[in-house]
Amino acid sequence: MAASGSGRSAAPSGPKATAQQLKERGVPVESPTERLRAEILRRIDAARKQGLSREEAAASLFPRTVLPSETYEDLTTALVAGSHVLFFGPSGAGKTNLAKEVWELFPKDAWVVSACPVLDHPLSIVDPKVAERFPPCPICRRRFAPDNDVSAFRPDSVDATKVPAEQVRLREGFGFARLQGSSEVFPDHLTGNINLRRLEEIGDPMSPLVLEPGKLLQANRGLLLVDEIGKLPLGTQNVLLQALQEGTVTPSKSRESFPGMFVAVGTSNLSDLDNINDPLSDRLTSLHVTYNPLHAANRRIVQLATPADLASFVPEILVDAGVRVIETWRQKASDDNPDIGEVGSNRTLIDVAARTGATAVLHDHPVASVDDVKGGLLHAMRGRIRARSGDSFDQNERRVREFVDQHLEPALKRSSGVYWCRFYRTVLKENKSEGEAVVSEGRRLKDDAALLDSIAAPGTEFPRFRAFTAYVGERGRRPPGLRTVDAAVATFALLERYSMFTCQGEDADDDARL
Repeated sequence: MAASGSGRSAAPSGPKATAQQLKERGVPVESPTERLRAEILRRIDAARKQGLSREEAAASLFPRTVLPSETYEDLTTALVAGSHVLFFGPSGAGKTNLAKEVWELFPKDAWVVSACPVLDHPLSIVDPKVAERFPPCPICRRRFAPDNDVSAFRPDSVDATKVPAEQVRLREGFGFARLQGSSEVFPDHLTGNINLRRLEEIGDPMSPLVLEPGKLLQANRGLLLVDEIGKLPLGTQNVLLQALQEGTVTPSKSRESFPGMFVAVGTSNLSDLDNINDPLSDRLTSLHVTYNPLHAANRRIVQLATPADLASFVPEILVDAGVRVIETWRQKASDDNPDIGEVGSNRTLIDVAARTGATAVLHDHPVASVDDVKGGLLHAMRGRIRARSGDSFDQNERRVREFVDQHLEPALKRSSGVYWCRFYRTVLKENKSEGEAVVSEGRRLKDDAALLDSIAAPGTEFPRFRAFTAYVGERGRRPPGLRTVDAAVATFALLERYSMFTCQGEDADDDARL
C-alpha cells in the first residue's frame, strides 16, 4: 500500500478495531450536525429529568456564558435543526466564548481510519451506502484500492477486516479548527498547502498525498470556528461556501476533492456584517448576541471570571457598584464613536473587578477601598479605548474620567442599599429592632480592635453582628489570612457611608432591566 497521510502527527488514539468489527457492532455513522443534535437532546433530556425547565435546560448546555434565555433557545433550536450559526453583536458581548461552548458541547470520541489525515469513518471505506453519503478522502481511496489505483476503488470490494480503525479524541487540528478572520487569510489557509517533505518523496505536486490539510480539512467530522468571518476576503469566503454547500473541499493544487463536513460557527462584529457575501450569509443562521439587560446576569459574568486565589478582599458592594457604572455607560454613551465601542463590553466588566483588586494589592490594602474601585474603573475603561492618536485618546480618557466621577457615587449608594436590604429581609426578616441592634453593635466594633478580636473567636457576644459577619462570609471571597470579621467591618463601613441602613425595595434590583 502507498504511504498514507500528510506527515502531521496523529490525533490521540484509544481502542483499536477493524471496519468489519465496527460493522458487526452496529457502530453508527452520523454527520457532525447529527452527532451534535443527539448530544444536545441527550443533555436536555437529562436536565429535564433533574427538574430543570426547558429554558434552564437550554442554558445549562453553556455553563460559562451568561446570556438572555432567548439566545440559548434560539441557539439550541438552530443546532438541533442542523444549522450552521453566525453570532453577531457588539464587541465583547461574549460571541467567541459562546462559540467555544458549542465546541465543548460537541461529542469528542470518534471512530476513524487509522492514519487518515482527515479522519474518514472506517465504514465509508467498506459500505457503498455510507461512502455515497460520506465519500472517503482520495488518500484512503488510493490506499484501499487495488494496486493503489484510485479509479479502481470500490467500497463493496474492500476487505473490511483489512481496514484498521481506532477511536480518537477530537482536538484542535483533528476535528476542530479555529480561524481568525483577516484580509491576509487566503484560500490555501482553508484548503491546505503542500508538504515539502512529502513532495520530495512523491514528486507529484498534484498528488493528494503531498497535501498538508488546511483549516477546513482539519475540521472534518467536527467543528470549525471562524472569528470575525466578515474580515475574510471574498475569495476565501467562497472556499468556505463550497464546504458548507457540498461538504467537500477542493484544494487548488490537487486534482481531487477531500471531505469537509463540519458544524460551522462564525462570529462577527456589527460593523463587518455587510462584508459577508450573501450566499455565505444564507448558509448561516444569524443569532444576535448582545450585552445582557439584567443586572444579575452581569454580576454572574463577573463572578464566573473572578479567580479563587484573591490577594485582597474586594467587598461585594464595590464589585456591584463597578458593574452598575459600566451598565450606565452602556445606556448613556454614544455608539457612534468606534474608539470607545469596547468601553462598555463584558471584558471591561470583568476587568473592573480584577483591576480593583490589583489596585488594592499595589497600595497594600488588604481590603479594597472606594478609591481602589475608582482606580479599577478608570484602568479598565481607559484600557478599552482604541488609541488612534494622542489627542483623541486624551479626549476619550477625559470623557471616561468625568463619567466615573459623575456615576460612581450613585452606584455605590444603590449597591449599598441593595446589600443592606437583602440582609435585612432575608436574615433579619424585616425586624426593625434587630436591624438597629446590628447597626449599634457594628458602630461599637468598627473602631475597637480588642472587641473585634473577641468576636473573631467563637462566643455569644454581639450576636446580631455575628449574624452579619456570617452573611458577609457566605457571599464574598476572602484571601487567606483575612478574618471574616474584618471583611464584615469593611462592608459595614460602606453601608454606613452610603446606605444609611435604609431599605426601600432595592432587593428587586437584580430582576430589573437596565
